[in-house]
Amino acid sequence: MNLDWSAFTPGPAAAGGLLIGAAAVLLMLGAGRIAGISGIVGNLLPPAPGGGWRLAFLLGLCASPWFYQLYAALPPATIEAGPLRLVVAGLLVGLGTRYASGCTSGHGVCGLSRGSRRSLAATALFMGAGFAVVYVLRHVLGA
Repeated sequence: MNLDWSAFTPGPAAAGGLLIGAAAVLLMLGAGRIAGISGIVGNLLPPAPGGGWRLAFLLGLCASPWFYQLYAALPPATIEAGPLRLVVAGLLVGLGTRYASGCTSGHGVCGLSRGSRRSLAATALFMGAGFAVVYVLRHVLGA
């Protein structure tokens, strides 16, 4: 395995982690909600009374790259998968978040920080499944 040390950016990564943590804490303190993106998106439609915070949170999430580029250049985005693979992957992730009752942000960021054993199990399964899929696709199937 070769590491691309030029892509090792601990400063921006730490800043991003702090911003994610701050957003999760602010949402918990301000709205009493957990910052699980799949739950926020999944419950956005149909709109529920008092659910304007969901739209505001998602707009802030989508606007963050625009704010980032005011201070630094955005990294180049390269996607090595075709449209069909991306659609299938997205559907599988969506299905997984429904079965797990949450996503990596809800379980991995918010659940683990609250000491949830259910979130620990879910995050371990997310990560294990991701490792296994990458291993099979890259080393067994050569895709």
